Amino acid sequence: MPSAAALRLQIERTLEHRFPAALTPAPRSFREVAPTGIAAVDTLADGGLPVGAISELTGPESSGRTSLALAFLSRRTVEGRVCAWVDAGDSFDPVSAAANDVALRQILWVRCRDVEESAKVKARARPLTRLDQALQATDLLLQTGGFAAIVLDVGATAREHGNRIPAATWFRFRQAADRTRCSLVVLGKAAFAQSSAALVLECSLLRPHNAGESVLRGVAFSVRRGRERFAPIEIGTRKPPISTWKANAVWEAERRV
Repeated sequence: MPSAAALRLQIERTLEHRFPAALTPAPRSFREVAPTGIAAVDTLADGGLPVGAISELTGPESSGRTSLALAFLSRRTVEGRVCAWVDAGDSFDPVSAAANDVALRQILWVRCRDVEESAKVKARARPLTRLDQALQATDLLLQTGGFAAIVLDVGATAREHGNRIPAATWFRFRQAADRTRCSLVVLGKAAFAQSSAALVLECSLLRPHNAGESVLRGVAFSVRRGRERFAPIEIGTRKPPISTWKANAVWEAERRV
């Protein structure tokens, strides 16, 4: 009587023209990631932010989302890669970026501003809002290619406005990021990309670290993994302990079960 392995091989050879590897599961493919440089966050995100996909860093102001994005760009630009920061709120601070070891020569800063009244009258058309400008600029950069990472900072945009961004826009961004192997990092008060995002990290302020009564030495942030597309299934696992990373600030990462 033939063995089970011989029977499986015989069945697969019979069906190979219709169902390749009918009884042998396809090897699992692991997504390519780029580390943020923050050990606790990289452990939480299974190695870092995905390459060729959309990642969302969400949370209120002073939640650590911008610091996390700067840490990520620091690693990318130090490697000599070109990145971009699309600034819908015109709030990007080059001094803070340089203090976080971001190579400014490797950064394209797109500043979105309100159109002056004189320009509105001259154009005689509805002017583009800052959000519209940011989305169009991001679309152009993604379609052009050549950027290792693009940060779309819509953190100053109200939730109701961010929720009105068409799903088709996010799908187009997702397709372009995959084609150009660009990491698109979206900073916002909430998750706007929905199913087009490969990873969502929820940031929040935990506590300040003071030296004495008046000197601020650092800040502790908490990061939770809100959702991940194509994440591995975990059965019967318990919440892992909180991990910390200490430098100018303290990061605390916790996986949401």
